[in-house]
Amino acid sequence: MRAAADAELRSEIEQLLYHEAWLLDRGRLDEWLGLYTDDATYWIPLQANQADPLTTSSIVYDDRRLLEVRVRQFQHPRAHARVPAPRTVHQIGNVRVLEADGPDARVGSTLVLVEYRRERQRVWGAVVEHRLRRTAQGLRIAAKRVDLVNSEAELDGVVCLL
Repeated sequence: MRAAADAELRSEIEQLLYHEAWLLDRGRLDEWLGLYTDDATYWIPLQANQADPLTTSSIVYDDRRLLEVRVRQFQHPRAHARVPAPRTVHQIGNVRVLEADGPDARVGSTLVLVEYRRERQRVWGAVVEHRLRRTAQGLRIAAKRVDLVNSEAELDGVVCLL
């Protein structure tokens, strides 16, 4: 019985992560934002193995309000960094449930993101950790941490959501 429940949870988690990637690739940012809880955080650490976003600089550390601002900025018709908007493909892999207690689950995965903008293609690689929470609407993202493999390199501007 436990194995069936674990497989069902894993499938539900994978579907959420794939749906998140699909929304980002199609620029459906309002719907993407709807996947996040009201107390959510979105973090891209600056350093490998960074333990705390508040005592060390980060590439991005947003709470839900700042995520809303970021989405509004991306959608603004004169947003210089978004004109033209990048075309992206998010490839999610190696999904594994790290911990599942009560309404929360900690999930690890890998991300390969291909971004095309202004005749230039870039590839981003990352190890990602989501903290998911069971809500009345289903699983939602309570926290997302994206550890870029090249976080300490010159990044030349991150113009897409990872």
